[in-house]
Amino acid sequence: MSVNATSERAAARVDDLVRQLRARGHRLTPQRLAVLRTLAESIDHPSAEQVYERLRPQYPMMSPATVYKTIDTLKGMGQILELEFREGANRYDLNIPEPHPHAICTSCGRLVDVDIPELNDLAERTAGATGFQLVRHRLDFYGVCPDCLRTRNTERGTRRTRNQLREAL
Repeated sequence: MSVNATSERAAARVDDLVRQLRARGHRLTPQRLAVLRTLAESIDHPSAEQVYERLRPQYPMMSPATVYKTIDTLKGMGQILELEFREGANRYDLNIPEPHPHAICTSCGRLVDVDIPELNDLAERTAGATGFQLVRHRLDFYGVCPDCLRTRNTERGTRRTRNQLREAL
């Protein structure tokens, strides 16, 4: 997807959320709008702390509570997906608010949406096979992202080269 298409999609998502928030009587301060924009433009599933840090230079008087309250409001509306982690901060996906698979790098923490159509009806099939009434679900794949693999391979190659030089001397 192009940068323009991504920006247009983010802007449309923010416009839709602004309409929904106003319809529910919520105030839309410049800071809250900035939180919405930051979440909509993020493909990295940021934590609340990361959203706050990204906005702090533009809004030095903004409180972290503004970010948390905005996220709580969106959660209450079912408009944001919260990804909880035992170790580390929760992360958020405003663009795809329903459960969907993710690939998570165990080295750097990068989190990427996985779009595999065959997995879309997995929850329904699971409910049918078990008789469970599912309340929620989550499917994550853990591994090492391409950037970290490149870094590891480069470091291994450098170590190998150094060792070869030492042996040659």
